[in-house]
Amino acid sequence: MDIGLVLILLLMGAIGGFAAGLLGIGGGMILVPFITMIFSAKGFPEAAIIHMAVATSLGVILFTSMSSVRAHHQHGAVLWRVALLLAPGILLGAWCGPWIAKQMSSAGQAVLFCIFLTFSATQMLLAKKPAAVEGMAQRGLPGSGGMFGAGIVIGLVAGLVGAGGGFLSIPFLTWCNVRIHNAVATSAALGFPIALAGTLSNIYYGWGEPGLPVYSLGFVYLPALVVIAAASVTLAPLGARTAHKLPVQTLRKIFAIVLYCLAAYMLRKAL
Repeated sequence: MDIGLVLILLLMGAIGGFAAGLLGIGGGMILVPFITMIFSAKGFPEAAIIHMAVATSLGVILFTSMSSVRAHHQHGAVLWRVALLLAPGILLGAWCGPWIAKQMSSAGQAVLFCIFLTFSATQMLLAKKPAAVEGMAQRGLPGSGGMFGAGIVIGLVAGLVGAGGGFLSIPFLTWCNVRIHNAVATSAALGFPIALAGTLSNIYYGWGEPGLPVYSLGFVYLPALVVIAAASVTLAPLGARTAHKLPVQTLRKIFAIVLYCLAAYMLRKAL
């Protein structure tokens, strides 16, 4: 790779890593559109570009999630029991997501991106603690079956679009009355099983795909993975530390604005 491309990838990794630590989104929702642009400019096979961008993003999240969750854990913010209940469903869903993506057109993936980003942003802006109702318990986390089902949905969509799942897991957890800081931290922990299953699935389903560039492992483009991950891991702890210094409403607004902007971009790509 030329030095200009390396610098662009480093900048992308730095922004994605900071966002991962700050918002618990794994950075993937920011990385995928930009990686797609770069792979297009490099002349990669058109039919495989989005698959490669998603796969490479998930590979980056493997490293970013470990870095950001360590910082959140030091603040005692990660709800490990909740993460363990969601993990089995997430592993299953994240493995199936890349297979479904392989059957879809690029426009279909872009529309799906837009729908879920818009839903998640709106949920974060409008979600309020439920008013106490006489004779009824306050809304909380579901049982093990419900958590397994929620994990499948989170993992499936995250594996489909190459994200850490925070755009679904954070609204889900806050809807269940988990504090926003704990939701962000726990979402960062969930990024690892999502990325692990999703990356392995993309390697498996992309293995032997004709026309992929040199240094591709399935749909994962290793040079971009290494450069972006190096910058992401460096900046993720800074984002996590920043998250614990911001008020709840500020976190909600930042998260929603980021998602709305990305939704607008993906709608433009679909049209």
